[in-house]
Amino acid sequence: MVLLAIPFGVAIGVAVGMLGGGGSVLAVPVLVYVLDEDVETATTISLVVVTAAAVAGGWEHAREGRVCWRHAAVFTVAALPAIVVGTLLGNAIGASELIAGFAVVMLAAAAATWLKASANGAAADEQDDRPGHRCPALAPGRDVAAGLVVGLLTGLFGVGGGFIVVPALAVALAFSLRSAIGTSLAIIAMTSILGVGVHLLAGRSLDPGVPVAMGAACVAGALAGARLSGGVPQRTLGRVFAALVVAVAGYLLVSAAFLGGPPTA
Repeated sequence: MVLLAIPFGVAIGVAVGMLGGGGSVLAVPVLVYVLDEDVETATTISLVVVTAAAVAGGWEHAREGRVCWRHAAVFTVAALPAIVVGTLLGNAIGASELIAGFAVVMLAAAAATWLKASANGAAADEQDDRPGHRCPALAPGRDVAAGLVVGLLTGLFGVGGGFIVVPALAVALAFSLRSAIGTSLAIIAMTSILGVGVHLLAGRSLDPGVPVAMGAACVAGALAGARLSGGVPQRTLGRVFAALVVAVAGYLLVSAAFLGGPPTA
């Protein structure tokens, strides 16, 4: 299983680095359905893997000036109490219900991202590179609200929150998609580190083999994905992100509704 985790880790890392999210969207199903982890363990491993990928990919985006640090800081502070609440709720909810809820939230996020991407054309790519257009003004109320939602999802589903952070930044806070992706990775790194700590304090344990192998592979993939991201049009980035999320969400809904949920539920 450790060797099998490596190619999946590379693919997940590329998605995280290029799209600013999607790591947990891919990692949780892979861990549960391919690597035979139970759902609780999979959510914790997912946080470890996503943290590694987000730190690596976020570093590359930060070097290009695509991380809005003030927004990232407010998100993270707001997310901390919600991570604790989400983790406690996750321990009380059945595996099939957890997977189904995860999928429904993913579909809503995908729709918002697709609409944002479709509204942007070549002019948005040009504007994204102009001074002063990368980071919009701080909106404390909206930043805090989004941070609370992301924190709840981080604890509940074992996700870094990128599939929610990118739409929240791009749609609610008027970020360009490129800046949303870079800032998302900074937020994911910080909230996922907190999430791992909360999960471990809640009594969850890990065998280091799969997390280390998949995490290292994710770092390599995330570095490559972040470098590729700068040369891809924003409309394409947004649509690929949305399509990826819809594909995985559809599979999870079918599994929860017709196949009895995760095999280890």
